[in-house]
Amino acid sequence: MIKKVFKFLLKMMGWFFAISIALVIVFKWIPVPATPLMVIRTVQQATSGEDIVWKHDWESIDNISKNLQLAVICSEDQNFLNHYGFDMKAIEKAIEHNKKSQRTRGASTISQQTAKNVFLWPQRSWLRKGLETYFTFLIELFWSKERIMEVYLNSIEMGNGIYGAEAAAQHWFKKPAAKLTSYQAAAIAAVLPSPMRYRANPASAYIQGRQVWIVRQMGFFGKLDYNKKDDE
Repeated sequence: MIKKVFKFLLKMMGWFFAISIALVIVFKWIPVPATPLMVIRTVQQATSGEDIVWKHDWESIDNISKNLQLAVICSEDQNFLNHYGFDMKAIEKAIEHNKKSQRTRGASTISQQTAKNVFLWPQRSWLRKGLETYFTFLIELFWSKERIMEVYLNSIEMGNGIYGAEAAAQHWFKKPAAKLTSYQAAAIAAVLPSPMRYRANPASAYIQGRQVWIVRQMGFFGKLDYNKKDDE
């Protein structure tokens, strides 16, 4: 009996690895049609009697303003181009901060957020964190940084029922994602930590403050080049 259970578990693990790797390879080229969070939000809207809002228009990264690409890097993960999925310095800083403060600070990279958004569920648990680490490793292995950014910007939640850069640009500023200015891109990036709570336009005083900070960081960062690696 134990032998049969062991064989069954090994078979399940084999199928899990095969399917997960196949999905990552497939999504290296084709658009991600939906994410678990999109489905969860839709079910929540339906069960609570709200109007169902699902705005999600996939766009090539060539049709997404470099301003927005740079804004999310400066806001969410300034070491994105240099790390391999995990920012160890940011993790160490978060651990030290969380020891001293009741307000916890995360250290998830854009790669980790992409892995979570595309393949996993939003609720925190040790199981999800372990799977997030696994999928982060896979996408860093099979995808380019530019592809990770493309999937991230097309999949992330950017408002109530608003998913991805194109839908966000149309919703908040009535223009395509390709035409976003640096301040408009910064406003969208500023709401990403809590897109259901904050508005990009009109922005609150808090979001305006974050917006100004992000634009300043964009100036310090300089030109965005996915092929450039820090030699340090």
